[in-house]
Amino acid sequence: MALHCGRACRQYLLHLAHDNVDFRLPEIKALLSLRNRPFDTSETFSEKSPFWQLNGLSEDDIRSVMSRTVCGKSAFELWGHGATTEELRTSLLEYPAENMIPYLQQNSTYKINVYTFNKTLVFEDRIKKIDALEFLPFKGTVNLKDPEHVFCLLEDYGSDPNDIPEEPFHIYFGRWIADGQRELIRSYSVKKRHFIGNTSMDAGLSFIMANHAKVKVADLVYDPFVGTGSLLVACSHFGAYVCGTDIDYNTIHGIGKASRKNQKWRGPDENIRANLRQYGTESLYVDVMVSDASKPVWRKIAQFDAIVTDPPYGIRESTRRTGSHKDIIKPPEDFSGESHVPVSMAYHLSDIFADLLNFAAHHLVLGGRLVYWLPIYRPEYCEEMVPLHPCLTLISNCEQTLSSHTSRRLITMEKTKEPEDSDRLVHLADPRFTPYQGHNSFREKYFSGLTKKNGKDAKATPGNKD
Repeated sequence: MALHCGRACRQYLLHLAHDNVDFRLPEIKALLSLRNRPFDTSETFSEKSPFWQLNGLSEDDIRSVMSRTVCGKSAFELWGHGATTEELRTSLLEYPAENMIPYLQQNSTYKINVYTFNKTLVFEDRIKKIDALEFLPFKGTVNLKDPEHVFCLLEDYGSDPNDIPEEPFHIYFGRWIADGQRELIRSYSVKKRHFIGNTSMDAGLSFIMANHAKVKVADLVYDPFVGTGSLLVACSHFGAYVCGTDIDYNTIHGIGKASRKNQKWRGPDENIRANLRQYGTESLYVDVMVSDASKPVWRKIAQFDAIVTDPPYGIRESTRRTGSHKDIIKPPEDFSGESHVPVSMAYHLSDIFADLLNFAAHHLVLGGRLVYWLPIYRPEYCEEMVPLHPCLTLISNCEQTLSSHTSRRLITMEKTKEPEDSDRLVHLADPRFTPYQGHNSFREKYFSGLTKKNGKDAKATPGNKD
């Protein structure tokens, strides 16, 4: 359990939030890769654990990760750990004294916190655990309000609230370095947003998507299904220039019926630009425009550092594109087009994802990332359902459960090669690149599942007799 190392190879402990568990590892890996650092952990690493030990990093690396992560709660320089208090004591006594001394000086102030995962300790028990650390050579003065150095004793009692052990499974002790950005979930809450819609993305997930996409200062980020711009708000927070398109004229221009309760119509300044202005990032707003994602409106060059989007699933928003099944009729010669309302037709999910991946292959820079949501009917899900493209490498695939029968998966892909003419026919040689048609029935299966559930509930609940 001893941690014999100098500054260059110290171990660090990440304490992670226990929500969005599936999204944590890809987020931390993405943030480390922004500094060209590997994810190197202990042999006992468990992805589901709220405590991760990281190796081969500097304190600056850790501070950089914590300045962005919304999955991480706190980070510590790990001084010792063990399965029992005796193992913890042995580990702490073997930790190099020269690494401790700078933080234990007589003229310094400090405090020790006790954190327990999956168990609540009374105040007296916390004090006993702190007193048990008296063998450490603290020479400074205790200051509970504003200490120079904060230390933490962390105990892991497992994740089963119905089976909490008397003693912890593992104990850690270390020096606090930094907290994560969990506060962004509150400050950027949709409830506080100036302009919202029925499908505005949750703030926490928006920041997770931006981190998975490795969005950074001066990047150009694009959302082809921009809606009310929640993803643009998150990306601009990290210093990226943002732009987007959407087929919905009213949403883009912020007109029509309001989504808020007790408000009939949207106000004159309810728009995406106003959302960025609210958070002080209006200078990073490039523009948004009314456009059909299935139509080529961009020059055929790689211009985007990241594409971050939430395509429509056909549940709360329709999947439509411009066009008609009717024969093309030539407009009259005197038609000016000023009052023309485009005819729309169904835009199948399989086509949406095929077009999205093809667009990303042509318009992302090399190394740029595509991050998007894929709706799934859980009883039929298999990895072959995830769309692939020869120019894009799958980085991560994280599930967010929506109901017993449906979920959506956050797909992250990275552009690893430029498109070639032969890529157009690759699906003929390799079935992995053939669009999965089963996505097209997601809407029917979604509502079918709801109908079955409601039917079971109705049978379980006796009706009133006349």
